[in-house]
Amino acid sequence: QVQLVESGGGLVQPGGSLRLSCAASGRIFGIYAMGWYRQAPGKERELVARITSGGSTNYADSVKGRFTISRDNAKNTVYLQMNSLKPEDTAVYYCNAKIRKDYSDLLGMLYWGQGTQVTVSS
Repeated sequence: QVQLVESGGGLVQPGGSLRLSCAASGRIFGIYAMGWYRQAPGKERELVARITSGGSTNYADSVKGRFTISRDNAKNTVYLQMNSLKPEDTAVYYCNAKIRKDYSDLLGMLYWGQGTQVTVSS
């Protein structure tokens, strides 16, 4: 069984910073891409940032230059450093990861975390 557990959310003032973490545990042989998504009330879930196993990244236009995604492969963990936060960044943030359970599992399976609330307000 694989679990993704997010942490680091909370309430922050506009212009502030937060760092989200997402740790994968369980039966893990390897991890392909990892990503962060968010969902605001009444809106669809959207991609925030994604990082491949090789370290290539891509970001939503709305967060470019403010957010940075990174990963620690030894710890099976992905991070999202969020700076210059705006009220429109308020949402539940979810991480996901495509995980291989063993050597023969070439496709992997996509797992999601439970989400962590980020609220940007004065």
